[in-house]
Amino acid sequence: MRPWLLITLLAVGQAAFAPFPKAEIAGGNIQATVYLPNATAGYYRGTRFDWSGAVARLAWNGHEYFGEWFERHDPLLHDGITGPVEEFLTGDSALGYDEARAGETFVRIGVGGVRKPEEPAYRRFATYDIVDRGAWNVTRAKDRITYVHQLRDVNGYGYVYTKVVRLSKDTLVLQHRLKNTGRKPIATTVYNHNFFTIDRQPTGPDFVVRFAFEPRAMRPLGELGALEGKELTFVRQLTKGQTVFTELDGFGPTAADYDIRVENRKTRAGVRITADRPIAKLVFWSAPITVCPEPYVDASVAPGEASSWRITYQFYQLP
Repeated sequence: MRPWLLITLLAVGQAAFAPFPKAEIAGGNIQATVYLPNATAGYYRGTRFDWSGAVARLAWNGHEYFGEWFERHDPLLHDGITGPVEEFLTGDSALGYDEARAGETFVRIGVGGVRKPEEPAYRRFATYDIVDRGAWNVTRAKDRITYVHQLRDVNGYGYVYTKVVRLSKDTLVLQHRLKNTGRKPIATTVYNHNFFTIDRQPTGPDFVVRFAFEPRAMRPLGELGALEGKELTFVRQLTKGQTVFTELDGFGPTAADYDIRVENRKTRAGVRITADRPIAKLVFWSAPITVCPEPYVDASVAPGEASSWRITYQFYQLP
């Protein structure tokens, strides 16, 4: 083999396995690896999800709860990301998209200002050109990481978005604060996709998702999923290419219904998800190696005001 070719192959191999910016945190019985935002070397550089707080791995009491659920990672792919991750939406679009003209800039909170292309319809799963990345500030402590993203002025929109990822005893806490520093009101909901990969178990009858209310499926679950009372289960194991997707209704106007449990009856691992805001919308999606309840909350905020919300994950062992 020619020396220059060997050097090139080694360089490509080193680039492929180069570590992504990340940090380790621990608290109580939990240890986690969390990715850090980076415009050139970050694990996730798409424009769908908020760049802060993606958990690469979380271990509790011998169980693992988050990890890669896809076969091939692409940092620019809209869902090439792990762990509890969040997407901000204005209706079915993005903040400022409808009022921006082609070539102008709209906002993806937690990403920055991105360019609107020629096509009129918003493509949620597209990766757009980032025009203004804003400014990130990340501080670390033993049990937490604090992310602050500031976007100054994109067509009248501006914000300071703070997310704290904290571990304590048997819980993971995501604390959020969105301050509107722009001239225009920020109308947005935000949901957490979750992407649970509990103990790397395949999605199937060993999993059960429990709700605090009796959910109603807004679209059929098909032959793979079933609802009975307050539980969602899987009729059989999902195989490659199969998914379960629906929107759920039946929740009430208080935060008491933001109380969802995901359990695996084979490994006896469970997690309870609660929040201090009511559910605004609830989607459920699963693929062969991930189970994803996706609760939305309303995070809208007027100019000069701030909106705060907290999501808590409590990990436990089934008897």
